[in-house]
Amino acid sequence: MTNTDTASHGDTKAGEILRVTGPLVRANGMHEAKLYEVVKVSEEKLLGEIIELHGDEAAIQVYEETAGIGPGDAVYRTGRTMSVALAPGLLESIYDGVQRPLKTLQEVAGDHYIKRGIEASPVDMEKKWKFNPVAKEGDKVQEGDVLGEVQETALIMHKIMVPPGEGGRVASIKNGDFNVTEEIATLKHDDDSVASISMLQYWPIRAARPKHSKIFPTEPLRTGGRSVDTFFPIAKGGAGCIPGPFGAGKTVTQQGIAKFCDAEIIVYIGCGERGNEMTEVLDEFPHLIDPNSGEPLMKRTILIANTSNMPVAAREASVYTGITIAEYYRDMGYNVALMADSTSRWAEAMREISGRLEEMPGEEGYPAYLSSRTAEFYERAGIVKTLGSDGRTGSLTVIGAVSPPGGDLSEPVSQATLRVTKTFWSLDADLAYKKHFPSINWLNSYSLYAQNFEDFWRKEIAEDFVEIRATAMSLLEKESKLLEIVRLVGMESLSNSDRLILEVARMIREDFLFQNAFDKDDAYTPLDRQYGILKSIVTYFEVGQAVVNQAEFEFATFTSVPSFAEVADLKNKLEWTKDDYQTFQEKVRSELTALVGKVA
Repeated sequence: MTNTDTASHGDTKAGEILRVTGPLVRANGMHEAKLYEVVKVSEEKLLGEIIELHGDEAAIQVYEETAGIGPGDAVYRTGRTMSVALAPGLLESIYDGVQRPLKTLQEVAGDHYIKRGIEASPVDMEKKWKFNPVAKEGDKVQEGDVLGEVQETALIMHKIMVPPGEGGRVASIKNGDFNVTEEIATLKHDDDSVASISMLQYWPIRAARPKHSKIFPTEPLRTGGRSVDTFFPIAKGGAGCIPGPFGAGKTVTQQGIAKFCDAEIIVYIGCGERGNEMTEVLDEFPHLIDPNSGEPLMKRTILIANTSNMPVAAREASVYTGITIAEYYRDMGYNVALMADSTSRWAEAMREISGRLEEMPGEEGYPAYLSSRTAEFYERAGIVKTLGSDGRTGSLTVIGAVSPPGGDLSEPVSQATLRVTKTFWSLDADLAYKKHFPSINWLNSYSLYAQNFEDFWRKEIAEDFVEIRATAMSLLEKESKLLEIVRLVGMESLSNSDRLILEVARMIREDFLFQNAFDKDDAYTPLDRQYGILKSIVTYFEVGQAVVNQAEFEFATFTSVPSFAEVADLKNKLEWTKDDYQTFQEKVRSELTALVGKVA
């Protein structure tokens, strides 16, 4: 077959299938094809992507079931790489791994499994949007400059930007209602050629969108999680990972961050997770209310669902689809948070595809390029100075869940992820078994961003925030050592000062770190209240040292002061202000100071 043959829908017929192995198809007659070009396989027009080329033979990754496809079936080239459509209408959408809207697929295929060969436009091509121009006729513009704005949802103003690689003088610009394919402006180049600009643009998913430069992160992403915000923070524009065994709470932790973090746009990718978990997300998110605006959370959210019973190849593409959409909103100047649940399933999809390509396997059968692909993905996070002459900045925070078999962090996916992420929330099966959630292990977890935020904490929260945090973490570390002694020789062998450490560390664990994600009041705690609670607890340690070290002091006297029983209720004091916490801390100091001189 030759490239001059044309299919009925206009695609170029490029070859015939030689061999089919699962989602992998090999076709000949592909000497003019390009790597990562999108193709349609057979008369059913199954969506595929060229992932390997040898002469005129191509290996095609098909994103749908390939049963019934055989030698002699045609492959139709499209001439474009695997790309996402970027335009108003992305928000509130639920896509599969290759940006087909699930609502549209449901209307075509019904409530059962998605039929093969269904095509669906990622955005509504007919819907009219009110375009308000920002640039004027005659303005000199460059790539990234804002031409106009569209009110996409009640929460988000969608900025129509000059596409990367474009620029010139605005020859014409319109004002009014247009669909995404209609011309809204024209740009005149230096050579007098004219480019037509619409609200729709495409970008290849495997290439990071261009930026002017990256900026050093100095501000944390506020999530409302006490373990995260105070002990193991992640930067706006940072990269973090949540590894943990089955049942440890990875999905709940990610969903909690997605619901409450102070990012303006949320992209949530269900990559190869169980269908029931993703169904819960799809059912719950449309009904959630944004705590900052009172509007539905979906008005600033995009969901990508590619569950474990959906095509494996599309699972591999889903993370790139999500992060490309996230970069697009970042380029508008928004703070974007992306959740990938789980990157282990993404890596497994890469392993299966690599195996079918008969590539030399690396550790545990994963491809040798696992580490580099993982690094490329997380390196697309960052706070950046975007393209454009207005100097705007935007951030993309990436948080990936990892599902190591048996919780073994030495396996390749966990190690590849730990090498490139700076926040590590280690979920502990023992804590989950004890119903301590979030089950973030305070001894194994870390944040390499914490030092960046010291000036922010001192200026925005409290001058002594850094010291209070350090004291609390030190007490938890000392507690773990003391508990080993208690297991060997019993509590009676400890001094009063050691018992004080154990008691205050218990308060930190039970009354601060424990947080109920399903309680609407406890699920989110502002950072200033987190500081108030933690300082109140640490006050017991700071004042108590002088009290309990008295000769023959009975430790039970220390735990009998009235304020001691009130600590457990501090996180429920939603109406408390900074002054209320200071009053409580003074009460603690007063009650403990009164114990000086009182011995058994």
